[in-house]
Amino acid sequence: MLRVISANLNGIRSATSKGFLPWAEAQNADFICLQELKAQEANMTPEMLALPGTRGYFHYAEKKGYSGVGIYARHEPKDVVIGLGVPEIDAEGRYIELVYDKLAVISVYLPSGSSGEHRQTAKFGFMEHFFGHLHDLSRRDCQVLLCGDWNIAHKEIDLKNWKGNLKNSGFLPEERAWLTRVFDELGWVDVYRHLYPDATGDAYTWWSNRGQARAKNVGWRIDYQIATPEIAATAKEAYIYKEQWFSDHAPLTIDYDWTL
Repeated sequence: MLRVISANLNGIRSATSKGFLPWAEAQNADFICLQELKAQEANMTPEMLALPGTRGYFHYAEKKGYSGVGIYARHEPKDVVIGLGVPEIDAEGRYIELVYDKLAVISVYLPSGSSGEHRQTAKFGFMEHFFGHLHDLSRRDCQVLLCGDWNIAHKEIDLKNWKGNLKNSGFLPEERAWLTRVFDELGWVDVYRHLYPDATGDAYTWWSNRGQARAKNVGWRIDYQIATPEIAATAKEAYIYKEQWFSDHAPLTIDYDWTL
């Protein structure tokens, strides 16, 4: 069994202060994919750099206290790919990939466009480039698993207040159509939806800090594990952990009947 976790930490230092590391260690996961480190290497303690029994791999943003992704892995990869080869994207620390014989595991953090038109433009630029990259990944000889915060709720079922967000970043028609193309044209599988096609409120992974959104479960499903079909078909069970709060996101765990 292969256990994979995706967790947007909204700051690894903040999440650590809230008990994330002991929880993560106790999961005995093969891979824990992290987003929004909001830290540089100099900020990372030994405990943050590697859980017991794992090694940590990271792509830090150049801007302090911003973005950044990482993966804790129990298995030594053949190769580590940091970034997408586009300087303006890679400066923000949004992509890291571990390559094995039969599998590639990726932690990715798509931009948010909610802070203004300039960031929405950057998000669309990322999406345009990333679609081509997803096309290339889907034609690899190995299976591929992308974990991360995609900052897009795909369908009405994926957020509580969908009618009120039709013109907001994260639920724009262009964003949703792009994600549909990822699934329908390129053949990627939304693994959680594959397991639970009708799940609504239980499926949310992010809640605003405003308006008691978490208490009222006014959430969004924007954290995904998106995979090539062969490994996606082996997914057995998914869990969204809400008993403790490490960030404004909840970790998404999926168990696969798969061996490296």
